[in-house]
Amino acid sequence: MSVEVIAGLALLGVAVGVLGTLVGAGGGFLLTPVLLIVYPNESAQTLTSISLAAVWANSTSGTIAYLRQRRVDVRSGLLFGVATLPGAVGGALLVGYVPRRAFDAIMAVVLAAVAIWLSIYRRWDFHRTRGGSPRLLVDASGREWRYAVRVRQGVVLSVGVGFLSSFLGIGGGIFHVPMLVTALGFPTHIATATSHFVLAMMSGAAVATHIAQGAYTVGHGLRRSIVLAVGLAVGAQIGARLSIRTSSVAIERLLVAGLAIAALRLAVTV
Repeated sequence: MSVEVIAGLALLGVAVGVLGTLVGAGGGFLLTPVLLIVYPNESAQTLTSISLAAVWANSTSGTIAYLRQRRVDVRSGLLFGVATLPGAVGGALLVGYVPRRAFDAIMAVVLAAVAIWLSIYRRWDFHRTRGGSPRLLVDASGREWRYAVRVRQGVVLSVGVGFLSSFLGIGGGIFHVPMLVTALGFPTHIATATSHFVLAMMSGAAVATHIAQGAYTVGHGLRRSIVLAVGLAVGAQIGARLSIRTSSVAIERLLVAGLAIAALRLAVTV
């Protein structure tokens, strides 16, 4: 790869890492569509494996930052993370059998659907869950977060999230954050932090599966993965710091905007 290509991928990684960590989505929801557009002749398996490697670096780096802020619900995150593992492996295996054009169409539809859902869910009250296992977190700033979590529902939903996010190569944050907030009762800031924790486990399992399949070669695929991973890891630290000064509504609006733009742009290429 040329110096210009390396610099471009690194900057892309930083930008995606900042936004991905800020909204708790890991960046894959933007990175995978960009890779699909930039590399039209690559297989879906190759590009999703590259994206997941970068997402793993981003989510791991972001998790470290969020743990320092004490905003990760570790108890819930461990349960949900383990539940995503079977689906993560299955999704990574299945993507190799899907034609590229069909994959692009599926990606565009999924991104658009999630963007619409996030835009309208506040009109109902069901995202304010009642009952569940009580939680009390005190973050590094001394702020108390009191809420209740529907753990069993979260475990069941996480199985599906693990499969779909691994299959699409987008990590899963765009599904997990809305799920944590709307269905399970998490405050948005705790949801973004906990989602990163779960995402690190899930993407790690998917990456391990792709490694076993030989998806990462010593050629451009491996190099692109490394450059993007470094960029996302740096961006994750920036995004985690910015999240402290960003409101919940602003975070959700950023997520909707990013999803809508990616879906529209990708749909044009189908």
